[in-house]
Parts: sequence; structure tokens; C-alpha cells
Amino acid sequence: MALRLAAQDEDLAVAHEINVTPFIDVMLVLLIIFMVAAPLATVDVKVDLPVSTARPAPRPDVPVYLSIRADGGLLVNERVTAPNDLGAAIARAAGGDRDQRVFLRADRSVPYDRIMQAMNRLRAAGFVHVALVGAESGTAQ
Repeated sequence: MALRLAAQDEDLAVAHEINVTPFIDVMLVLLIIFMVAAPLATVDVKVDLPVSTARPAPRPDVPVYLSIRADGGLLVNERVTAPNDLGAAIARAAGGDRDQRVFLRADRSVPYDRIMQAMNRLRAAGFVHVALVGAESGTAQ
């Protein structure tokens, strides 16, 4: 078996293929990262929200409250309001200031759908700063 070595005046042959091994390694690492991260991005958990133990935020001088009673009635600062007039009633109570925070309080038995409908009406009227009011627990941290 003979082995021929290149002479000094001969050039070595140039390889024209791309070495894809490093690319495959990178792709496999990315695949593993996405396989691990994808289940963490999906939320499929039943939620039973506890009572908040956070310190209450300071109230503004003239707060605007939207209350939803158990029977579905809407009140803006203790005044009964029809659902179609909600945007105008909140605007009157806020003095036309669309940046003012609206405090939303709802009875425990009010369906989540009713709360979302009220929030959608607020958003349609231009009020995007909505704070949810909850019952305070006896222990604040």
C-alpha cells in the first residue's frame, strides 16, 4: 500500500463543503430549550384567588367607584346607572379626566362575565386605569 504525500509545489485540495456539524449542535440545543420552555408558557390551572394581605393603596381625594351588586345593578359613586350610560356616568364622576383611576368593586356572587362586560364598557369609554377593590384581611404584611 503506497501513500503519496503532496510535494512542495503542489497545493492541497480545497474542501468546498460546509461543515454543518456545529449548526446541527446549535439547532439541537435550541430545540431542547424550546421543548423545556413551551410547557411553562401555557397556563392550564384552576384559580381560587385568596384574600389579599397587601397594604391598601392610598385613596385619591375624590375616588370614582363603580360597584356591581349581586343582582347585576351598576352604581357609580352610589348612583344607580344603566349599563348603556356607564361611560357617561363615569366621565361625569371623574370630571372628564380619562386618566383617573376607577375603583371597581363587585359582589362575590357576580359572574366574572359581568365584571368583564363592565371593564369593556369602561375601556370603550376611554377609562383604562381600573383598580379592583377586594376585602382586606386582618393581617397586613
